[in-house]
Amino acid sequence: MELSIDRLTKHYGHKIAVDRVSAVLSPGVYGLLGANGAGKTTLMRMLCAILEPTSGEVRLNGKEVSAMGEAYRNVLGYLPQDFGYYPSYTAAEFLCYIAALKGIPRQAAQKRVKQLLATLELTAVANRKIKTFSGGMKQRVGIAQALLNDPYVLILDEPTAGLDPKERVRLRNLLSEYAGDKIVILSTHIVSDVEAIADEVFVMNAGQFIAHGTVPSLAAQVRGKVWELTVPREQARSWQEDFTVANYRHEGDQVVLRIISEYMPSAEAHICEPILDDAYLYYFGAKEA
Repeated sequence: MELSIDRLTKHYGHKIAVDRVSAVLSPGVYGLLGANGAGKTTLMRMLCAILEPTSGEVRLNGKEVSAMGEAYRNVLGYLPQDFGYYPSYTAAEFLCYIAALKGIPRQAAQKRVKQLLATLELTAVANRKIKTFSGGMKQRVGIAQALLNDPYVLILDEPTAGLDPKERVRLRNLLSEYAGDKIVILSTHIVSDVEAIADEVFVMNAGQFIAHGTVPSLAAQVRGKVWELTVPREQARSWQEDFTVANYRHEGDQVVLRIISEYMPSAEAHICEPILDDAYLYYFGAKEA
């Protein structure tokens, strides 16, 4: 199984939303990190063949997905950032309806819906109307509909939005297990979700991949640029104005700052081992002093 992205580009008039993006993906979990407006959703919609690219192509096992039609949709699962649902449907009714749209036979659909409701801990509310659900419960219904056809390519746009910490951990474990022989693409700006499960991470900004690699390799790119410094509380604000501060921790009358900087911010600062959060802030929040 191989999903190939070749110089994929999308223009809206004079605006370039995605700019010549290329990658080759095999089974595993791929994190797509970027700030709002980086082009993540546009890219994912093109990967799903919902949006036609201005140029470039997406191929699954050598076949262009736009030409595959239903054959591609049969192996694709997609959770958009705001998935549509019928508020008056129960969770079970909605999933059975989506299964019918996907062409899943009735008996198989009922079995699969029951299984997914249990997996996502929705069995107890299966017969409640979706309009009565919390945001996290609605999001779990959205994840379930993406998994209905047991897709080989699973694309999730901000899947942890609205989930509490326990639900986020459950979803991460589910996706990690699912990706054994599947391609899972996870778009988010929540770094910890990507850090926990991604085999490879693509950092996107202004429509391009500006960095990619494993979590350790991306963190290593900012080695020597992450510092810790303890300052009096009344001085903390001025440090925040002049530097990118990754963490701010009170210790009595002092404040411990974790600073991203190309150079030593103070003689009292000491170097820290970087994590993915630091790399993200380096790419999207770095400031010169």
